[in-house]
Order: sequence, then C-alpha cells, then structure tokens
Amino acid sequence: MTERAKTLDDAELRLVGIDALNKALGPAKALRFLALFHHEPTDYVEISRRLYENQNTEEIFKRAKEHWRG
Repeated sequence: MTERAKTLDDAELRLVGIDALNKALGPAKALRFLALFHHEPTDYVEISRRLYENQNTEEIFKRAKEHWRG
C-alpha cells in the first residue's frame, strides 16, 4: 500500500479483518471473537474457508496439535 490508505469495499474489509483476527488470535479465538459481536445466523463454513485458505491439511493439523489442551 502507498502512504494513502487504500479504500476497501465491504468484502475486502471483511477479508482483511478476518485475516488480521486470525493472525492475532488464531482461528478458534477469532471465531469466538466474531460470535461476541454477531448475534445473527453465521456462516461458519464460509468463515472457516477464509481462515484456512492457502493452507494444507498438514499445516492445519500441526497447528491444532500444538494448541491442543486435552
């Protein structure tokens, strides 16, 4: 991005926001955070697709095992 902030449409803003939450909190906590503010039906499948986009199953399972507290 340049010095001037890029204007984002609603879809782009959602993607950037979800990505930022995912990086800051991790997938599970990001979903919990979103649920705190969103009391309407939520398409968690679509959110999950965005959170795990460009990741293979090995990466996802490795991260899950690292954070498992069972």
